[in-house]
Amino acid sequence: MGSVRAVLIDIDGVLTVSWQPLPGTVEALREIRAAGLRVALVTNTTSRTRASIAHTLAGAGFPVSADDILTAPAVTAAHLAEHFPGARCVLLNSGDIAEDLGGVTLVGEDEGGESAPDVVVVGGAGPEFGYAALDRAFGYLQRGARLVAMHRNLYWRTDQGLRLDTGAFLAGLEKAARVEAEITGKPSAAFFAAALAHVGVGADEAVMVGDDIESDVLAAQRAGVTGVLVRTGKYLPQTHRDASGTPDHVIDSFADLPALLTDLRGSAQQQL
Repeated sequence: MGSVRAVLIDIDGVLTVSWQPLPGTVEALREIRAAGLRVALVTNTTSRTRASIAHTLAGAGFPVSADDILTAPAVTAAHLAEHFPGARCVLLNSGDIAEDLGGVTLVGEDEGGESAPDVVVVGGAGPEFGYAALDRAFGYLQRGARLVAMHRNLYWRTDQGLRLDTGAFLAGLEKAARVEAEITGKPSAAFFAAALAHVGVGADEAVMVGDDIESDVLAAQRAGVTGVLVRTGKYLPQTHRDASGTPDHVIDSFADLPALLTDLRGSAQQQL
């Protein structure tokens, strides 16, 4: 690995749980900033806008702004603009993310008339993912709409335990409609390419820190980024054992990252 110049950081389960800071994470991020490393918070969170996330994190003491945050909705907007310009899109999501979907034409359920929308966009799961909504999406897909999903995470951790997420519903839609969703957030290669462009470094100069071994860590490693798995958030020993690959590094929590980065940068300098 070359000298580390940037750190890509998942938020939920790494820095916070239910938006409350995990022990030592604020101090660790401040230390990373003080070391001159570039930082991007890369998240599949679809319940809040970048501005809202930044406001909450800054209020908890994290040294971040909206410019430091890259979300699945923001990347989805860019994907739709590039691959489906002018498309009429129906959004199935829990939370108001319209602000981060600038340029996307969103139509309501009663605006489609007899013609299906061009794209069904699936965000994060919540109460909105009931039978009626999923059945409408199924109908649109049967009539030719394309399926774009911000992620396929199966669950996430809250202060009340693990909660079901989009992937559990998305698999059913794909199988029933005989289509395959285009994934725009993690673990897509395009998402990590956007993150690296955001911080302006090469893959071999970046570290990705996450609690999801598949979507965060192994996906980053496939993109050439060093992967660091934390044992917080949704981390489970069983998913670690059964994973499709091996993380480059495993640490107990994000609070341990500054020490790991010091070791990595020291090793790189000794090799020069």
